[in-house]
Amino acid sequence: MPDTPSWTPFGRVLTAMATPMTPDGAMDEGGVRALARHLADTGHDGIVVNGTTGESATLTDDESIEAVRLVAEEVGDRVAVVAGVGSNSTAHSLEMTERATAVGASALLLVSPYYNKPTQAGLIAHCRAVADSTELPIMLYDIPGRTGIPFATETLVELAGHPQIQAVKDAKGDLAASIRVMAATDYLWYSGEDALNLPLLALGAVGVVSVVGHVTGRRHAELIAAVDAGDLARAREIQDSLIPVVDAIMLTSQGAIMAKAALVELGVIEHATVRLPLVEGPEEHLEILRRGLAASGVTA
Repeated sequence: MPDTPSWTPFGRVLTAMATPMTPDGAMDEGGVRALARHLADTGHDGIVVNGTTGESATLTDDESIEAVRLVAEEVGDRVAVVAGVGSNSTAHSLEMTERATAVGASALLLVSPYYNKPTQAGLIAHCRAVADSTELPIMLYDIPGRTGIPFATETLVELAGHPQIQAVKDAKGDLAASIRVMAATDYLWYSGEDALNLPLLALGAVGVVSVVGHVTGRRHAELIAAVDAGDLARAREIQDSLIPVVDAIMLTSQGAIMAKAALVELGVIEHATVRLPLVEGPEEHLEILRRGLAASGVTA
């Protein structure tokens, strides 16, 4: 892949980075740095910090900001550092936006407010409040299966008029809705669901925000390059080769759990520790993971 194109401040191959932890559950600062280097060295031109896979729900604010600082310090000169600042409190999102910017974030990820389920008018007001507070580019994160509230097509079209709101991470799983928004806006569109990377790229997405990319970054770069070149046969070959590892990480139990387990299997991080209510996978899940890695040709 070439350097980050001037037309996307987010990069094109991104992974929602896990947050390495020590066996006692503390954030592993050395592990964060090592994982950031691994991603920057394996085809990525962007890293999302404090996304779902980073266990943002169970990190403290100080830990979240420290993770951004560590990644920006370690690889911020090589990749876009996209900081997750979403919350179901607009005031909290504004605070996290300010703090993440201060420690080196180059872009922001803003998920729809979860649990309290605002109306679409409230969702628009929330996103605009954050966008009005920053000069950084924002990627909206549409994942209603986790948040309970989707970005409606009309909402996304309206928010596209804000100069800081420039991209969408699409984990909605509704290709028809994606087509409509892409046709009506100039959003930089990103696949946020590994099983749909190729369909969304073929429909006009510019990149991916992956979980499986922890261990397949170079393959995702090859996939995007094949689509850019119009070689859909090659793109299908790449996507098909990734099915076993995608299924092993995303369908066996839960993405953050299995991504960390895969990174341990490949020697990238030392521990697969996750925080409650997540628990590490049992041996039978690790066996499924090992078979999936082998079937997809993923090695250290």
